[in-house]
Amino acid sequence: MESYYGVQSRPYAKLFAALFSGLLMTSAGMYVGQFVPAIWRMPLWIAEIALIIMMMFVRKRKAVGYLMMYAFMFVSGVTLYTAISYYMATLGANVVLEAFAVTTLSFGAIAGYTMISKRDFSFLGGFLFLGLIALVLIGLVGAFIPYSSTTMMIYSGMGILIFIGYTLFDFSRLTVHGFTDEDIPMLVVSIYLDFINLFLYILQFIGIGSKN
Repeated sequence: MESYYGVQSRPYAKLFAALFSGLLMTSAGMYVGQFVPAIWRMPLWIAEIALIIMMMFVRKRKAVGYLMMYAFMFVSGVTLYTAISYYMATLGANVVLEAFAVTTLSFGAIAGYTMISKRDFSFLGGFLFLGLIALVLIGLVGAFIPYSSTTMMIYSGMGILIFIGYTLFDFSRLTVHGFTDEDIPMLVVSIYLDFINLFLYILQFIGIGSKN
């Protein structure tokens, strides 16, 4: 029994330790973000996407995977500063903190339910991927053709539902199917993206609702 629990506890301890250290790197990136000129936002966003793609190819190489994970979390923090500062200016710090609290409680409840129930939500993978593609395409069109506030609220609600689904999917994957040390960097990035995107879509939903 001791060896069973020992084998099971070590990956989880490493996973959450890596997640915590990655969030510290994101915090450092957000601090640096206030000094980054606006002209660098698009290149940094492109670098963020490139790092995710590169991590998919090197996720089995432990050292390289961690290096890229920390690089991604830092760059993401830099770009995240712009979004957070925008919502703080338009909605106020109290609303942003309330949205963060709602996101944290919701995310924790979903993750806890998935890990305790051990239900397999891997069947959601295909639907979520198609939904994510739809989100990206709608967002790209919206950059050139402004949507109505009602359409944007539906879009934000769709984003919330998709990343609730991804939270179920990712925690189900690591709980039901297991993971190795080499999987940890990519898992950390996946969990981080689930939380941050859920937070941003909740903020967007609140922001549109406040304008109406």
